[in-house]
Amino acid sequence: MTDPGRSVPRRLRRAAVGNVFALVYVAVCAALLVWALAVTAADSSGESSLAVIIPLLATAPVSFVLLVLPGGLAMLIAAVVLGALVNAAVIAWCARALRRGGRPDPAP
Repeated sequence: MTDPGRSVPRRLRRAAVGNVFALVYVAVCAALLVWALAVTAADSSGESSLAVIIPLLATAPVSFVLLVLPGGLAMLIAAVVLGALVNAAVIAWCARALRRGGRPDPAP
């Protein structure tokens, strides 16, 4: 049974924080995003930097879906953050399934 008091963002956060592999993935994505924003801010040529592609690729496919929405830099950051959280939840789920082996999942 599902708990009606647990929202999707709360479940994503719990999954992302509850596993060391997911935490490492989120940390790498955060570092890539900070690096890309720093490189883009330091670029004085007036052209858009392609450094933002790296964090988008690291958080695909969710970040690609959200990137098509208008919003500029704020939407880029939101796409990378949400993509990292969703992917971290998948990583945590896979790690839990591999640890569990053939036994049924005690925590839905």
